[in-house]
Amino acid sequence: MELEIHGKDGKSTGKKAKLNDAVFAIEPNDHAIWLDVKQHLANKRQGTAKTLEKSEVSGSTKKLHRQKGTGGSRKGSIKSPLFKGGARVFGPKPRDYHFKLNKKVKDLARRSALTYKAKDGSLKVIDSVSLSAPKTSEFAAILKAFQLNSRKSVLVVPSKDDNIVLSARNIQNTRVVVASELNTYDIMNANGLLIVKDAIAPLETILTK
Repeated sequence: MELEIHGKDGKSTGKKAKLNDAVFAIEPNDHAIWLDVKQHLANKRQGTAKTLEKSEVSGSTKKLHRQKGTGGSRKGSIKSPLFKGGARVFGPKPRDYHFKLNKKVKDLARRSALTYKAKDGSLKVIDSVSLSAPKTSEFAAILKAFQLNSRKSVLVVPSKDDNIVLSARNIQNTRVVVASELNTYDIMNANGLLIVKDAIAPLETILTK
């Protein structure tokens, strides 16, 4: 599979990048994508929701009236969930939402997501995005050249570049990700995926082990 290489101005350079079909042109597995995205979102949950149960609510434990003979219901104490200010029945408790997913499934999910982006034309290869200094306006100009200035986008770079990271930090809906840290959620959540030419090789190496 081959894709055109674009410059920072969004125009074709006349050269093409060869992409590995085992990464960018497989039979997509939707279930693997769903599992990987589900794990990513679950692992981000804090799980700190908590409500007070009967033993934790402040209030008297004195029985409000005798058990029988009043014609009313039986009430244990003012802390009963039936009363205003009382406890909550079966309320949430702090918990850990993390779960394990096999590496092969995660790799399959990323390959499937990349295949979808390559098929629908959302994946673009860019020659270079080197910046001499942090400059938000220059990075915004690159996004505008690819018609991504008001859409969700991800730029995949071969290694961390502080100038690029700082330039993109204040732009909404834009992420800069190192090839080794690219995940399925980032790919599927983006309207456009820009991959620096030099980031293709390390990405293919990771996903074809």
